[in-house]
Amino acid sequence: MRVMTLAAAAALAALSFTAQAHGPTRQKVSESIEINAPADKVWAAVGNFQDAGWIPVVEKTEGNGGNEPKATRVLTLKGGPTVEEALVKHDPDKKTLAYRITKVDVKTLPVNDYSSTIEVEGDGAKTKVTWRGAFYRGYMNNDPPADLNDEASKKAVLGLYKAGLENLKAKVEKGS
Repeated sequence: MRVMTLAAAAALAALSFTAQAHGPTRQKVSESIEINAPADKVWAAVGNFQDAGWIPVVEKTEGNGGNEPKATRVLTLKGGPTVEEALVKHDPDKKTLAYRITKVDVKTLPVNDYSSTIEVEGDGAKTKVTWRGAFYRGYMNNDPPADLNDEASKKAVLGLYKAGLENLKAKVEKGS
């Protein structure tokens, strides 16, 4: 009986340890904004993968491949850091584009394996833009430092989305 109890306790301890050592989970975030302009006008501002000038932290965009799948771009951010990205999907009829980050320093954006979609949906003179992302935190092992944990990663991406969408709204509505 005692042997069975020790074996059960050891198995339970091993199971408990395994459950705690699973590593990071994929995070998903989404931000939307309504813009007082027709969808075609909004898409013209956001739909060109080779121009991320509507994102306030982007100082310069350099790319290759236009809006074709596998096109690439390098975003130079204010202060000098860069982010390398690749276009996964570009559908002007549905006003949707999807891309992924291929290279970024976690000090610049605390994420790994980041992918994103931007959707533009029009209803007459009003348009809804939704920016969605999925990613892992900046630190891929257990016990991440505070600046590279799930919360820090989500906060950074949502901050980027909010600032980008608000700037897009201001830019498009000002040009109306």
